Amino acid sequence: MAVICDANGTAGLPVAVRSGTGAGGPRAVVEALLAAAHAGVPAVLGLVVDTNGSTYAKPGALLCVAEDARVGWISGGCLESSLEASARAQLAARQAGVVEYDTRDDADLLVGSGIGCRGVVRIALVPLTLVAGIAAPLEAWTRQARDLDVALLATGELIVRAGEVGGRWMPPWEPAAVAALDGDRHLRIARAPRLLVFGAGPESATLLPWLRQLGWYVDVAERRPRWDAAAAHADRHLQVPPGAVLADAQHDAALVMNHDFELDREALEHLAAAPIPWIGLLGPPARRDDLLRLLGPAAAAALQPRLHAPVGLDLGGRGPEAIALAITAQLHAWRHGGG
Repeated sequence: MAVICDANGTAGLPVAVRSGTGAGGPRAVVEALLAAAHAGVPAVLGLVVDTNGSTYAKPGALLCVAEDARVGWISGGCLESSLEASARAQLAARQAGVVEYDTRDDADLLVGSGIGCRGVVRIALVPLTLVAGIAAPLEAWTRQARDLDVALLATGELIVRAGEVGGRWMPPWEPAAVAALDGDRHLRIARAPRLLVFGAGPESATLLPWLRQLGWYVDVAERRPRWDAAAAHADRHLQVPPGAVLADAQHDAALVMNHDFELDREALEHLAAAPIPWIGLLGPPARRDDLLRLLGPAAAAALQPRLHAPVGLDLGGRGPEAIALAITAQLHAWRHGGG
């Protein structure tokens, strides 16, 4: 295993960064970076710039590293302590650097990392203090449903953009780091998906945190006060009618699960005219058919190509947790091209 840069340093990460919303996907890392930037806490942006062979992380993977916390992963845990030390070295030196792990040697299966992968992963480590203003494109990624485009040029220049919001920086690099870059890298972090849920209910306490941990931004449209606590598991609790929710919506998918026939009918009526490509409806087929019949031929025709009803994969089991698992699995599969 070859490591370029290794030392220790000091930093700290606020509780908001350590908790996050996921174990290390793009949403969790971007939010950790934003929390550190806004709190003025020394932290390092880690960016996987290239890989070769079998590696846990792929190009474009992000990390946030500080003294007592890390959000994001490059391995199953075997390389992280070395990476954290390297990141803190860059904080102490006030320089950007590059770390490389090469686990293709047979010896690594017996000693050293022992991670069982045979590949090379190269990570750029850039202290946030060297890229002042990077919070703007990161925030645009979280709020505007835009891809995050990252370019790391062979000269060491870093360019980050989310739609029209972006910036470019030339941080000071360790002498060996720029040579290690060996060419331009252009990476894209796909925009975070957005889900609109009509209705909170007994599934919410399980379903909404799972979806958020998988990277979804989740809005719940719920006007009934008795479900306020359930709706609190979402990113946003919208207490307005469906027409107002959809007026400025940028959602990728919608779930209709009010556990109320008339409220479901109202939501479907508005969704029929909305450009949301995936719609899930909770309840049995007979209920679905009754709703579509009541909505009329035009609305039914507009909904049917997008409507998944009953929503959720048939995984077996009963009760709120099983329903939450079935819906989560179906949305995750759809997001990643699985149907």
